[in-house]
Amino acid sequence: MSSPAMPRAAAAVDTSTPLSGVEKIRGPRWWAGRDAVMVYLLAAFVLYAIITIPRFASPVTTGFLLLDVIPTLLIAMPMTLIIITGEIDLSVASVAGVSSAVLGVLWAGGTGIWAAIAVALVCGLAAGALNGALIAFLQLPSLAVTIGTLALFRGLALVVIGDNAVADFPVELTSLASDKLGGTGIPVLMLPALALVVAAGLVLHKSSFGRGLYAMGYSKEAAQFVGISVEWSKFWLYVASGLVSAAAGIFWTFRYTSARSDNASGLELLVIAAVLLGGVSIFGGKGSIVGVVAGVLLIGSLNYALRLDRVSDVVLVTLTGMLLIASAVAPSIGAAIGRRRHDRRLRRRLAEEPIKPGGPSAE
Repeated sequence: MSSPAMPRAAAAVDTSTPLSGVEKIRGPRWWAGRDAVMVYLLAAFVLYAIITIPRFASPVTTGFLLLDVIPTLLIAMPMTLIIITGEIDLSVASVAGVSSAVLGVLWAGGTGIWAAIAVALVCGLAAGALNGALIAFLQLPSLAVTIGTLALFRGLALVVIGDNAVADFPVELTSLASDKLGGTGIPVLMLPALALVVAAGLVLHKSSFGRGLYAMGYSKEAAQFVGISVEWSKFWLYVASGLVSAAAGIFWTFRYTSARSDNASGLELLVIAAVLLGGVSIFGGKGSIVGVVAGVLLIGSLNYALRLDRVSDVVLVTLTGMLLIASAVAPSIGAAIGRRRHDRRLRRRLAEEPIKPGGPSAE
């Protein structure tokens, strides 16, 4: 008995041309995205400052501006990953403060400088692990936990060092914190900061762990359902945040040659404002490292330009608060306007389409 004839292999299909009558689907336009807009804004502001503000376009300005930006840039990297998961860490500046206090007290007590640095970093790790354990494993809200540890760590810094200040650190380390690359004005320590930026970009955009963070930001239950370890991912993010915040506190100490309990006070607001301004959604699930770097540099340039114009620190703090509110509210307003336009276009299109014979309306 002969077998039925097998179907012939399908002919090759040319997928490079769209089918007739079908609108071609366009990919995302990176030059019109939020990241590109931030880069345009940064370039436009820097150009404006160079033209209108005396002394802005100089290696000296570049050096001081980037030195101001380094702690914000460092802490913004783990903060970006945390906010993309839908959480937040308000204790970063206090971790920097307590690490600075521990470093100063140990050095003043006769401990070697490298041992003191190592202990300060371990303090940051422990602080991050405490935050991570409370948030990831006890399922406590990150906002409440990190507000509490913000006060706790700042209080511990005051207990450790009191109202004193330690200033006589090794000259080679304090000089390294301000050294420049030749005559460019770019600080030497921008190199490790840029290495951290690249590492954060690779983790977020090129690894399965990073894709899991976006999934957690959209829906933690769905992320867990597809096999992502939500608890451990959160825990390690907070540990990384504590370690990087401690490193920022050590840099702060050597740059200003002073270990005090109030070092880096208020830095958390600047970091969060820069991250949100860079396009990271406060609700999680959206954001990129490129946008955050542009946001950090934009806020740093704006603050430095205002300082050159002798604007008071009170105005700078007020401006940071306004940027923080605008960064959180503007995406929601933009999304609402986009939905309204989409609904309007959809209603207009349905009204213009002719009713086909035999369609649902004709029945």
